[in-house]
Amino acid sequence: MQDFRFPWGHHRRFNSYNEYFKKTFGQRVQKLSLDAGFTCPNRDGTIGRGGCTFCNNDAFNPSYCQPAKSIRQQIEEGKQFHAWRYRRAIDYLAYFQAFSNTFAPLEHLKKIYDEALAVDGIIGLVIGTRPDCIDDEKLDYFQELSKNHYLIIEYGIESCYDKTLERINRGHTFGQSVEAIEKTASRGIKTGAHLIFGLPGETTAQIMAEAEILSKLPLNTIKFHQLQIVKNTSMALEYLSQPENFTFFSLDEYIELIVNFLERLNPKIVIERFAGEVPPRFLAGPGWGTIRYDQILQKIENRMEERETWQGRLYF
Repeated sequence: MQDFRFPWGHHRRFNSYNEYFKKTFGQRVQKLSLDAGFTCPNRDGTIGRGGCTFCNNDAFNPSYCQPAKSIRQQIEEGKQFHAWRYRRAIDYLAYFQAFSNTFAPLEHLKKIYDEALAVDGIIGLVIGTRPDCIDDEKLDYFQELSKNHYLIIEYGIESCYDKTLERINRGHTFGQSVEAIEKTASRGIKTGAHLIFGLPGETTAQIMAEAEILSKLPLNTIKFHQLQIVKNTSMALEYLSQPENFTFFSLDEYIELIVNFLERLNPKIVIERFAGEVPPRFLAGPGWGTIRYDQILQKIENRMEERETWQGRLYF
C-alpha cells in the first residue's frame, strides 16, 4: 500500500498544485503578486459601475503591490517579501492578480508583460482576468508567448449560474466563461479558473452540481474560495442590511463540502487552493478565526483519509 499512487502520480488524495509544480519545474517556484494598475469593465463604465459586490482588492494585495511602482520594482520587492519564508525559491512567476489583467489594448499588455519577463528569475506569467476581457488577437499573442515561457490565464468564473452572476454584479454570463476557457485551451494555453462557494442564493445542491459542470471544461487548474464578507464592498452593505439572505459554512461544514465536491471533480484538474484568507481587519462578516490555510488543508486531507476517498472517486 505504501507504493500506491493516485492517477496524478503522487500519494496525496487530490491533484495537488504543489506536486504539479514540482513535476513541472523540478524545484520550488514562487508566484509574486503584482498590481499593474488595471481596472475592470464593470468598474469603469464599459459595462457597468461599482464592480463585483464582493470585491475589495486591498484585502489580498501584499503591501509591496502598488501600481505607482514599476513592475520591476514590485518584483524585486516581492522577492524580498517572500525570502524569509521561501528560501529555496530561485525562480519566480509574475502573478498579475489585481483586477482584470487583460483589460487594455494589446500594445500596453505587451509592454507590461515584457517588463516582467525581462527581470532576472522570472520564468513565466500567471494572468488573472475576466472571460469578457479576452479576444482572438490577445489569445494569439499569449499563444506565441507560451511557446517559450510558462503561462497560464486564470479566469474568474465565480459561479456557474447566471442568476448568481447577475446578483453579484459580475457583468458577464457563465456562457462567456465557457467560451473564453475553450478558446484559450484550444490554443494550447494553460487555463485556470476561480470559483466562490456560498454566494447568496445558491444551495448546497447547486454547488455540488458545479463539479460536473466544471469537470467538462478544459481546465488545467482551479481555485476555490469560501464566501467572505469584506469591508468596503457592496456585499458588506447588503449583509449588514439583510443578513438573513446569507448562509455561511462553518469550518467543519466547509471541509465536508470540499470533500464531497472533490469526489465528483475530474481528477485531471489541478487544485491550487481550497479556501481564501482575508486579514481579520478586512472582515465584515463571520469568519473562521485565526486558522491558517495550511491548517485547513491538513484538515481536508485528514478528512479524505478518514473517508478513504480521493478526487474523482465518483467522477464518470
